[in-house]
Amino acid sequence: MVEQVAQAGRRLTAAELLRRPEDGHCYELVQGELRKMAPAGMRHGNLAHRIDRSLSRYVADNDLGELYIAEAGYLLTSHPDTVRVPDLSFIRRERVAAMGPVEGFWPGAPDLVVEILSPTDRLAAIQEKVDEWLAAGAGMVIVVNPRANARTVTVHLPGQTPLTLTESDTLDGGGVVPGWRLPVREIFA
Repeated sequence: MVEQVAQAGRRLTAAELLRRPEDGHCYELVQGELRKMAPAGMRHGNLAHRIDRSLSRYVADNDLGELYIAEAGYLLTSHPDTVRVPDLSFIRRERVAAMGPVEGFWPGAPDLVVEILSPTDRLAAIQEKVDEWLAAGAGMVIVVNPRANARTVTVHLPGQTPLTLTESDTLDGGGVVPGWRLPVREIFA
């Protein structure tokens, strides 16, 4: 769940977010508005780990780029600033090399974004994030819905109808992470 944090009516910048004193919370910035993110829980962390374990091995074995776990922020828009923090993200090797080391927020979207619904997430809020990721240039956004009535993975690609996968399907990296495949049932196992 995302909680809006009042800032006396003024918009914050990405630089101000980066310099915020550590208070034990994770924040995103949406058009200059600070939003506190609630802890997601153990199941959420386990699902992220399952995807990360598979994707990390594949990316490393094939020298494809870099993976980033939660807490890595991306500056998607400026004036007002939007900084989003996905559960897992991937940036191709060529882009990492061209950019060099980044101390703050990555300017723009990663190539791949994984968002996992936490128990308190609203579907509309997740769709807002998906739209922002794609508009900022993400090549693929994967949304994992672990809720008992769903247990699905939805793949969003720019300009295409989302594809919803069930536990009998296999997730693949398409043109973003070519050759990577992960049976959906292994995410929810």
